[in-house]
Amino acid sequence: MFSICVLYSGVLFMVSLVFFISSLNLMILDYSIMLELDMLTLNSSSIMMTILLDWMSLLFMSFVLLISSMVILYSKEYMMGDLFLNRFIMLVMMFVISMMLLIISPNLISILLGWDGLGLVSYCLVIYYQNIKSYNAGMLTALTNRLGDVALLISIAWMMNYGSWNYVYYLDFMKNDSNMNLISYLVIFAAFTKSAQIPFSSWLPAAMAAPTPVSSLVHSSTLVTAGVYLLIRFNFSFTEEMMMFMLFFSSLTMFMAGLGANFEYDLKKIIALSTLSQLGLMMSILFLGSSKLAFFHLLTHALFKALLFMCAGSMIHNLMNCQDIRFMGGFMKQLPLTCSFFNISNLALCGLPFLSGFYSKDLILEVLSMNYVNMYMYIIFFISTGLTTFYTFRLLYYSIMGDFNFLSLSSIQDSGVVMLKGMSGLIFLVIFMGSMLNWLIFPVPYFICLPFYMKMMTLIVIMLGLWLGYQFSLFHMNYVNKSLLFNKFSYFCASMWNMPFISTVSMNYLPLYLSEVYYKSFDQGWYEYYGSQNIYYNLKSLSLFFRILFNNNLKIYLILLVFWVLILLVNLI
Repeated sequence: MFSICVLYSGVLFMVSLVFFISSLNLMILDYSIMLELDMLTLNSSSIMMTILLDWMSLLFMSFVLLISSMVILYSKEYMMGDLFLNRFIMLVMMFVISMMLLIISPNLISILLGWDGLGLVSYCLVIYYQNIKSYNAGMLTALTNRLGDVALLISIAWMMNYGSWNYVYYLDFMKNDSNMNLISYLVIFAAFTKSAQIPFSSWLPAAMAAPTPVSSLVHSSTLVTAGVYLLIRFNFSFTEEMMMFMLFFSSLTMFMAGLGANFEYDLKKIIALSTLSQLGLMMSILFLGSSKLAFFHLLTHALFKALLFMCAGSMIHNLMNCQDIRFMGGFMKQLPLTCSFFNISNLALCGLPFLSGFYSKDLILEVLSMNYVNMYMYIIFFISTGLTTFYTFRLLYYSIMGDFNFLSLSSIQDSGVVMLKGMSGLIFLVIFMGSMLNWLIFPVPYFICLPFYMKMMTLIVIMLGLWLGYQFSLFHMNYVNKSLLFNKFSYFCASMWNMPFISTVSMNYLPLYLSEVYYKSFDQGWYEYYGSQNIYYNLKSLSLFFRILFNNNLKIYLILLVFWVLILLVNLI
């Protein structure tokens, strides 16, 4: 039964290597391959199945397939007790295939197929553990993503003005056209729902109800990165006003997620908020005009985020499915290998030289420092970077250092050999792939020219974040229940600035209240009075009347006979 995992994992790994080598080949030759299959022509608009193979799509596909292969191998042991493991693996494979379709499509119709495939399969995976929390999370995820699907459908309808849905032909030279601007806004809206930017952020932590291997796949290279990838493809059509407007929202998302992760206690939600923060960073640098840098960070982030979730899954597995970081501690002694992987991934996330995250993150901050941006944007970028190290150190403090806070009688050890194999497949890439991609993606090196204090600013905020993370962890452990104001502030930050309430209660309350009014005034009011109850009462009163008639028919007949005789006598007189 379990061999299916190894089979799929091996196949995906081999295909990923083929795609990677093909990507290098196309990169060196500077080639792009476009395959078109005409499926239907309708009034000069032709529906084509188009496949775009260039270095970017092939490189991203190789990363998606590599991470998927490791996640499926990891699932072999993680989902061992599951009776329906085959169904789970098939769902994961459908998820990956939907992502492949989205990556290779320069056509909005086929993009919508992949886009909707991701939304549908993600719903099935989020509700995989069937309970009320999973159902609520799945519904929130599906409905938020449906908003983006609607925006894509409208943009498909609007692109009929051009006679084709192959958007790659129109991006650059139709940049100042009002139709193209509208389509770009709709695509940005769709990407914001899929990549959970403000105000659609609430579904991302809710989707943590899915099994951990799914979280690893979703947060590294598939669902949430689909929006960023689509915007990287569309970046040629963005106007300056559009980019400045969207930059504000993406930078705010980065700050909000970094702040919220410092007040969260659920291990998976902390890592989910970390993903949201990094998505905000990718979007921000994309709207600053560096699409290649956004793609570079997308790839490096995929590696260490997948490994981070795998390590978290191993810890949760050992703690009998407990996800609260307050129950963890002292894992360095009991899970040395998992903790080493966890540490390296976290340090790559912080941007420690010379791990993979450093090459993309440091370059992003230095390019931002060289650009002419306002003080607000400069400060929020560096504060968000500091918050990354802040919550990372807090996570390490609670999970790896200190005393073990779980059950006294417990057997926790690095026993999951298959899970460790899955994690080991990624650890070398987390360490070395950043520098390798740096050489591949940027054939001409960036020339960074900054004053000394601006050059050192990244290092300063990282060190400040580490120190504050340590102080905050101590403060949190000692004074968490002693200050009402601090508790309210921490609840506000952990609930993502009340965004889950805005996207659930605000959407549900008014329709439910209206339905109650309708129910009382119509179903139990006028409809009831003039409808079923009134008919019932009329029929009942009539039947009672007829019953009286039928029971006293002889008396009534005799009385009527007497009246008739009396009337005859009166007439005769």
